[in-house]
Amino acid sequence: MLGRSPSAHYYDAPQRHIAIDKLVTRMDPDGQQEKKYYRVRPARWYGGIVTADCSGCGLLCKFCWVKDEVMANPATSGRFYTPKRIAGELLAIAKKRRLSQIRVSGGEPTIGKKHMLQLLHHLQGYGLNFILETNGIPIAADVGFAKDLSAFRDFMHVRVSLKGCDEEEFSVLTGARPEDFKLQLKALESLLDAKVGCHPSVMSSFSTQDSFNALIRRLKDIDPKLSQNAEVEELILYPHVVKRLKKYGLAYYVGHEPDQVPADQI
Repeated sequence: MLGRSPSAHYYDAPQRHIAIDKLVTRMDPDGQQEKKYYRVRPARWYGGIVTADCSGCGLLCKFCWVKDEVMANPATSGRFYTPKRIAGELLAIAKKRRLSQIRVSGGEPTIGKKHMLQLLHHLQGYGLNFILETNGIPIAADVGFAKDLSAFRDFMHVRVSLKGCDEEEFSVLTGARPEDFKLQLKALESLLDAKVGCHPSVMSSFSTQDSFNALIRRLKDIDPKLSQNAEVEELILYPHVVKRLKKYGLAYYVGHEPDQVPADQI
């Protein structure tokens, strides 16, 4: 069972997202919101996808796969891209590799709302599928975010990555306030209300079967489709992740070596 974090060390997750936003976004003279990215690459996930990895996240997940130098230094990692430029790099790799799926990952893609909406505008109409991977907190904190995303629902799907199965697990894994876990569930509810395709992905490597089952019941109360489509996400034991887990004294139930990830999780 995960131990409880001292309450004095909790941070406000929505406020931290706002603070990170100030470090990794800026406006250019033409009114485009630029955002920091540290790489653009093809990846094996989802059966093949082009990925732009952005800098900066409002959560400090102790199991995060992002390397320490990027995670700890959002202000200095990567470089600024306009929405048009990052869209162009994604489209170029998709064409070269003959891939039909694209995403933004790494940090939190929904930091820099205007940038994300402008990026989606530049990607629309190419016959590709965009997967928006998010912790959901900025979507829940901004009442209009889900509705704005609905303009792109013809080619976009949202994967909301839940950090643990309940408030206590969320707080231990991220260091954020326990009550901020509910914002992730609120994001799913807001997306459904806006008729945006979405599903939850659950980091369950630190959870008992009982806590996982309890989460599934909570998801079912929001909408049965969420419980039916819940994706199980498990630890990938990259060397820097293993080192980080040892640093925090975090024990896990399930983890996989990078070359032994189950096929249904790729």
